Amino acid sequence: MFVGLLFMNIDSTKQLKFVEGSSLSIITEKTNFRIGEKVTIHLINSGTTKLKFTEMLFKITSLGGRSLYASSIDNKTVYLDPQNTKTIIWDQIKNNKDTLSVGRYKITSSAIDNLNNLTTSSIIINIIQ
Repeated sequence: MFVGLLFMNIDSTKQLKFVEGSSLSIITEKTNFRIGEKVTIHLINSGTTKLKFTEMLFKITSLGGRSLYASSIDNKTVYLDPQNTKTIIWDQIKNNKDTLSVGRYKITSSAIDNLNNLTTSSIIINIIQ
């Protein structure tokens, strides 16, 4: 019996759609990252309403849901206008200062629109040797 992992590159920019109302999209420049490689994360307001981030911009979890990293916005509110992008470069360092190991991870972001509706988006990335 053979067991293995399959890692695929997906061009996530082809999946981005702008919609009426609230919408948040997350895009990275690729799906596979080497250990320690910087990860550029684009949070895109892909809707027509202003979005507000109050606690964090994004978080990284294992696929099992264990929290590994949460970005801090230092008690400030960050706004993202429609069709605008907030770009963050993450160094693969967890909140406990350890580095990620090989595996699959989920990047999730949530924001609130002007009617207090929550909109959430996520994307999966692979960390490889």
